Amino acid sequence: MEKEIISLQLAHLLGETFQQQEIQKQLEQPKHKDHGDVAFPCFSLAKHFRKNPQKIAEDLSSKLDHPIFSKTKAVHGYVNIFLDQTFMTEHILNRVLTEGYGTHSFGEGEHVVIDLSAPNIAKPFSMGHLRSTVIGNALANLAETCGYTPVKINYIGDYGTQFGHLLAAYKKWGHAEAVRQAPLKELSEIYVRFHEEAEDFPSLMEEGRDWFKRLEHGDEEALELWRWFRELSLEEFNHIYNRLGVSFDLTRGESYYTDTMAETISLLERKGLLEESDGALVVKLDEFDLPPCLIVKSNGTTTYATRDVTAAIDRYQSYTFSKSLYVVGNEQTLHFQQVKRVLEKAGFTWADDMHHVSFGMMLQNGKKMSTRKGRTILLEDVLREAGERAGNHQIGTGAVIFHDLKHYRQNDVEFSLEDLLTFEGTTGPYLQYTYARAVSLLRKTSFEKKTTWIDPSGWELVKHLHTFPDETARAFQASDPSIIAKYLLRLAKAFNQYYSGTKILQEDQLNERLTLVHAVTLVLGKGLAILGIEAVEDM
Repeated sequence: MEKEIISLQLAHLLGETFQQQEIQKQLEQPKHKDHGDVAFPCFSLAKHFRKNPQKIAEDLSSKLDHPIFSKTKAVHGYVNIFLDQTFMTEHILNRVLTEGYGTHSFGEGEHVVIDLSAPNIAKPFSMGHLRSTVIGNALANLAETCGYTPVKINYIGDYGTQFGHLLAAYKKWGHAEAVRQAPLKELSEIYVRFHEEAEDFPSLMEEGRDWFKRLEHGDEEALELWRWFRELSLEEFNHIYNRLGVSFDLTRGESYYTDTMAETISLLERKGLLEESDGALVVKLDEFDLPPCLIVKSNGTTTYATRDVTAAIDRYQSYTFSKSLYVVGNEQTLHFQQVKRVLEKAGFTWADDMHHVSFGMMLQNGKKMSTRKGRTILLEDVLREAGERAGNHQIGTGAVIFHDLKHYRQNDVEFSLEDLLTFEGTTGPYLQYTYARAVSLLRKTSFEKKTTWIDPSGWELVKHLHTFPDETARAFQASDPSIIAKYLLRLAKAFNQYYSGTKILQEDQLNERLTLVHAVTLVLGKGLAILGIEAVEDM
């Protein structure tokens, strides 16, 4: 509200050359409270008006006038605006207490399809898979917060050359009983062994390719083993998802598109896009400065790209999405660029609405985790140990999720169980403890909700509550849950400062203070829910 008022007045004072929306984008929140609540920098205006920025600020400051302003000041080229705390407190708290605070309607119910998690069958669910799962889940929650209809798809990796490697490995060293006892552990071990031995015996790789070819051509033995591995893997994955509190609207493997990939290949051929290259079929993408996209290998088998192009067409036909997000690591950037451009060349205009939401790696001692090289930390083990150390399953799980989401998604994350479980600093337990502390205050006495002015000590906290809707919109538009994580840390810090500096339960203005505390629990709880973290009332 106040930004619209300020930008409208400034646009009127500055003249038709300056648009209200552009002015509003330039409004800042001062770092120091002595500089007011909103600031407008005048440096970019100096050339246009041929005046010193400070002089422009003084002119504007003297003319700004509205009941929600308590005063304005020109300082070092900025117009610093102080808001009327009594009016704004009542306005902001009334909004916070309204159901749906922080939500938006600009999504208009349109579908946002989100490809997330996507572990490979027959491999353990490692910390490396955590990132796609929790980032994608938070983005789905943000999409819903902004009025969209999210569709969460777990696109299981259950097809491709690596399964030929696994089948070859099982035929050489696998034991059915060992697989039944510990499916992912046993299958992972023989998969790692296959690649270790292939370094000395390269012919193993050819055996792996042959087994995948048998799988693609419907060989009965290959299919029976593959189905068994898939079923066991999905059971194991569901234990993890239940622990994380993550669910999906659709779980579908790459293998689902086995029968429809031929149709995609035929479509690309009819469009005149397929070209032969060393016995393989590719779509050239020279005009985009990209290497050719491999559609069919020289041995006749399909590729990730073939399946992803097919899946994208199916998803648009099923959901007519306004956005399709692929929450997949940075290393797949080229792949998704190629898939998108192939669809564009094939005439699918909606390909422009496909976006790769990339993220950095989960590191262990500075190195990428790798199943093939046997260098993994199992997520199930981490969740179990985190819960034991925290003394509470929800706190442990929340700590693991928050440790990931507090980082900007494209940055690498160094895994540290010690760091993520501390109750101080930038952690999930710190936020959950803050929430529990606020709830404990509300339990101590009954109160009547009053949104009238309290005292200056609560103003900073009120201002933090006020920015929540802006943060949810910004986080969705940037596909960046860390915006919410960092906002919650700022809110928690402001509350704890208020808690330590104010006698909240003293009789004078008790209702007003506890109403503010109640407002904090509402926003903290909503923010944690967006991140997929359960708020804990007792710690």
